[in-house]
Amino acid sequence: MFHNTRSKSFALHPSLMQKLLQRIQTVNSLLCVGLDPVGDDAQVARRLAEVVDQTSPFAAAFKPNLAFFLSRENGVQLLKETVQRIPKDIPVILDGKFGDIASTADHYARFAYDVVGADAVTVNPYMGDDAVRPFVREDKMVFVLSKTSNKSQYSMQNMALTRGGSLAHGVAQVACRLDAEVGGIGLVVGATYPAALAEVRAICPEQWFLVPGVGAQGGDLAATLRAGLRPDGAGLLINTSRALWQADDAAAAARELVAQINEYRTVGV
Repeated sequence: MFHNTRSKSFALHPSLMQKLLQRIQTVNSLLCVGLDPVGDDAQVARRLAEVVDQTSPFAAAFKPNLAFFLSRENGVQLLKETVQRIPKDIPVILDGKFGDIASTADHYARFAYDVVGADAVTVNPYMGDDAVRPFVREDKMVFVLSKTSNKSQYSMQNMALTRGGSLAHGVAQVACRLDAEVGGIGLVVGATYPAALAEVRAICPEQWFLVPGVGAQGGDLAATLRAGLRPDGAGLLINTSRALWQADDAAAAARELVAQINEYRTVGV
């Protein structure tokens, strides 16, 4: 059984951002540990505990992928226990890529925050700001999908807008406006397209980006950091899942990845 080391509530949103910044400063890390558990239930429970415990000293955040838990009969309980095991000073981003009308999104938000205990979520904004606003709380964060790491043959994100730029650029612009209005809005921008990441950074110079795609998906870490780091050497959470899950020593793998990231953090300073 996992031990409950997390608080059940947090203060206002600025304190949550302060918690993230404090965590990054404390461990000198931009590493987001993705949790995409594979294997039988007994194996997964053991491995989740190992990965959380071994990588916590190096993690700026954790990102459990909702689908990998919901595919299990005991998935919701396992997810809750996993979140409870994560030290309370490390933010947890529930990667559900939620995206529905406001009345439905409100229930997704209740699940993510009140049932699971997550600090942040990922949201698909295809249905507009109505799909995003229900997730906005003073003590939470929302990462809006802008340019994802998958390489679809027919990507709507690349569709050109009549006013110029792509749909991904339009999403970034809306996310920045929404952040200015309600606060707590970041973006998901994949590492597999460094040029696109740089374009989104130019549109949203201050926002935090959650960056999947480094490792198994082929994202170039150095190019990603050069394209997306803010001048203060922050603004990115570099997510890695499979490389840590499959490592014989998850702690050593996380330590090495943090060192690699920090080699390039001076690029933007």
